[in-house]
Amino acid sequence: MNSRNRVSHAVAAACVLTGLFGCLGNSSTSGSPDRITPSSVQPSNDGIDIAATPQGLCGPGSRPEMGMQGRVSQEDHDSGRAALGFTCNTEMISSFSPGFVIGTVGGFKVERYRDKNGRDCAYFDSTLLFPTNLLDREIGVNVMDMTDPAKPVRTARLVTPAMLSPHESLVVSQDGGILAAVLGNPSFGPGVVDVYDLKEDCRFPVLKSSTPLGIFGHESGLSPDGKTFYSASPSTSTIFALDISNPSLPKPVWNGQYPSHGLSLSPDGNRAYVAAVNGPGGLVVLDTSEVQARKANPQVRQISALTWDTVTIPQNAIPITIKGKPYIVEIDEYSGNPSGDLAPVAPHGQLVGAGRIIDISDETRPKVLSNLRLAVHNRVNRDAIANDPGAFNPTGGYAGHYCNVPTRVDPTIVACSMILSGLRIFDISDPANPVEVAYFNAPVKQRAITAPAPASNWAMSSPSFVPERKEIWYTDGYQGFYVVRVTNGVWK
Repeated sequence: MNSRNRVSHAVAAACVLTGLFGCLGNSSTSGSPDRITPSSVQPSNDGIDIAATPQGLCGPGSRPEMGMQGRVSQEDHDSGRAALGFTCNTEMISSFSPGFVIGTVGGFKVERYRDKNGRDCAYFDSTLLFPTNLLDREIGVNVMDMTDPAKPVRTARLVTPAMLSPHESLVVSQDGGILAAVLGNPSFGPGVVDVYDLKEDCRFPVLKSSTPLGIFGHESGLSPDGKTFYSASPSTSTIFALDISNPSLPKPVWNGQYPSHGLSLSPDGNRAYVAAVNGPGGLVVLDTSEVQARKANPQVRQISALTWDTVTIPQNAIPITIKGKPYIVEIDEYSGNPSGDLAPVAPHGQLVGAGRIIDISDETRPKVLSNLRLAVHNRVNRDAIANDPGAFNPTGGYAGHYCNVPTRVDPTIVACSMILSGLRIFDISDPANPVEVAYFNAPVKQRAITAPAPASNWAMSSPSFVPERKEIWYTDGYQGFYVVRVTNGVWK
């Protein structure tokens, strides 16, 4: 079945499921195409031999890497250095995981929420691939009471359908007090969307609905007001938008055919910033104002599209402003080898997409301003590090996966999960000239199962932040949940 027919069948199914509310709007109108128009894509022309982001100094208490930026070599493992971990201007406050991990016990998202009574909670999915967490008696999404960050306490496990396997879709709205996810997997899932209310007591989320209205699941987006959930499936090139303003009664409001991985919404919900995996891969800016306004049969219009020479698989794109000027923080996952308009996933490929800052001052002509990458990502170094433990993991290795910021208004840092290289922290106060100012590569623990990678870091999650304590929370697939403090004043 081709992608157009697949989408038509999905839309028909959604109409049957939601007949009481009417059929979904879409973006199939003349002058408003429902897919990326290749001729409209702007290339960045930045080449494939991009320099690594420069590093700052590691201050007192650091245990820095011994060689190349981001590298954990076989010698590091043999000498015991990897078992101690590597730190630069960071310290571990606490961790949470089984003592001896067999499968995967950390997933793709860590979210934070403070409820109306001031309680502080963390939420994280407990696996990179369900059901590998069952080997460790882990399941679903963990709810953590973070009253004392040195002693996280699990208060609940969310085990409704989407929470068992949310893949990369777990999202929280601080304004709306909503946690949501869509059932998904590395290809696509059946699209069950679960919506929870966090407002009364974040330690015990209340299920409001579980419906099959996401159609296909993998990734997601959520408007900042918590009223519109977007289910995104790159494998089927579909986005389905649900009105969850009444979380007990979600309603489909729009669908479109875009190859969206993660997507983020502007503060007013009128723009979607899509990490598009093909067509070619890159950033797509969509006008979603009619969806946000709940117009009947809403139309979504493509404003612009951008690609870059090192593109692999764009993962997420976050809108920020610095001194009033708008940018996007974007990161590609994995590595690949050049092939047409998208570098397919390849074990230890020659191209690593990594991260970048994109200037969207003119949203019709976005442009790459700077890059967020390590020396291990550079093509000239790939052969020298090819035999390092975990380098040839096809869904890992020396590459990027997620970035996040502590605030979308004047953030001074961005933190990125960079798989074998752990958690990397960049100062972006000058967005044209970022500097890596800190990192935390967790102590490597022994494992019973060493496939698809031997004992190593497998940092994949989008991190969350506690700016008032200079903390970053993230998960490692092999080693669980970490609370890390940034030290030595590098988080300005």
